[in-house]
Amino acid sequence: MNIRTIISLFAMILVGIGSGLASHEAAAGLTDTSQVNANGNQITLPGAVIGKSLDKQIGNGHGDALTSGSSVYLIKRDPARAIRRGRQIFQRKFTESQGFGPRVSATAAGDIMANRALGAGLVDSCSGCHGRPRGSAGFGGEVVTRPDSRDAPHLFGLGLQEMLADEITTDLRAIRTQALQRALSSNRPVTRKLKSKGIHYGKITAYPSGDVDTAAVEGVDKDLRVRPFSAEGGTVTIREFIIGAMKAEMGLEASDPVLCAVTDPLDPQRAESPSGFVYDPGLDNFDRPPICDGMTDRDGDGVVEEIDPALVDYVEFYLLNYFKPAVGKQTARTRGGRDLMTQIGCTKCHKQKLTIEHDRRIADVETRFDKNNGIFNHLFATVTTLFSVVEDGYSYPMLLPKGNSFRVNNIFTDYKRHDLGPFFHEREYDGTLVKEFMTKPLWGVGSTAPYGHDGRSINLHEVILRHGGEAQASRNKYSQLIPDKQRQILEFLQTLLLFPPDDTASDLNAGNPSTQNPQDPLEHGSINLGALFQINSEGQE
Repeated sequence: MNIRTIISLFAMILVGIGSGLASHEAAAGLTDTSQVNANGNQITLPGAVIGKSLDKQIGNGHGDALTSGSSVYLIKRDPARAIRRGRQIFQRKFTESQGFGPRVSATAAGDIMANRALGAGLVDSCSGCHGRPRGSAGFGGEVVTRPDSRDAPHLFGLGLQEMLADEITTDLRAIRTQALQRALSSNRPVTRKLKSKGIHYGKITAYPSGDVDTAAVEGVDKDLRVRPFSAEGGTVTIREFIIGAMKAEMGLEASDPVLCAVTDPLDPQRAESPSGFVYDPGLDNFDRPPICDGMTDRDGDGVVEEIDPALVDYVEFYLLNYFKPAVGKQTARTRGGRDLMTQIGCTKCHKQKLTIEHDRRIADVETRFDKNNGIFNHLFATVTTLFSVVEDGYSYPMLLPKGNSFRVNNIFTDYKRHDLGPFFHEREYDGTLVKEFMTKPLWGVGSTAPYGHDGRSINLHEVILRHGGEAQASRNKYSQLIPDKQRQILEFLQTLLLFPPDDTASDLNAGNPSTQNPQDPLEHGSINLGALFQINSEGQE
């Protein structure tokens, strides 16, 4: 197959990054039809299914860019397929024979104050906690990892968040290095403001001795590492998030060569994940996987080799490339509501736009209100490819991210921790309080009631009034607005939407806007890979 044909096919299928279907509709958890029933007969089900067994999805394992059928090979040479496989693993309902449960040990007993996984949920798929709207990597689950519980956040735009946080970290640490160099050369203390992407993180003072005073650092750990994931800002990368959630929520143990190498207690090594995140143990501490020997049965469920590293690779790549939330219908009132947010100070923390300097994704999907072409929910998606074709002499060229800059619109966050007052403080099991939380990105907020990291605020109006502490002044200005001005702000926030990818028309599957049969995916359109896997010999998914 020549390069022109490859690019043509790839351009047609890229926007399937949210879809796991060959046809028909999606579900929050997909059934593996390669499994058999008690009589030894293969399962046959209508609708949304997974066509490959777990073993076939693993294929030739982690591998490399030259090992056909491995996860790294597909990520580098057939990334659309790798994304779709990641989505199907994300949607897959795992079974006990595959290692599902128990979470912690055979008895699931222990000290919950020392191990919050004891209080976590037990679901059989990633989509059990992240599955709304239907068929998306959305929200919808609740886990009791604290006495007041935590709502599972949506995962739209997750890769953009990881990249932004990592670049901010790099910028802040470069300022620290420059301050130290200047202090050494001048033989006097040097104070520098910490600023990245228009966000201020306080200041540091470097001394000729090599010491750094971080007492005035704001909103980030003293090591200047921005940890974008979890409400309190506790996890650095998507890969750590995946491995931790699989263990805590499903009892599935992953032995990961990337994180195991980086966290080796005797000889930690620098490593890079197939999705391009660089782990440097000389700069950061990362979460060690639950096992680093695939034959270890740490949870005592009688199953070893539960999650092959290839599966982690695919899910990481899927989430790196996952859609941004949509923007619904904009009017003079909603635009006025957005401007009011700036006027009363909301956007001091909820910054609307941030720019990534080096984008590791292979595609971007923009989803917006479209009264003419939108069918379900009046939303329509368009795709922009972000990859380059690199010939290296093998049958299939590498399709690699261009790494250009990308402006992230309507994210509304500053990647800092803030104290929003006692109504947001969170109890720990030992009675202590967590007081600072990451600024929640507002994209998707129109779809994700109830609100707050604990889901205790019933609507957007109430969660705004719940703000205090560092946000008290903005909260007071909001409360002093006349009701119609408050409604304008709420109307704008309600245009920041999540969406079901299998029911959203796109420029690759536009459907029929005048359809009388909206249950037919060919009629209502979708962001769907369909049956267009012809790039290499992997066959259908």
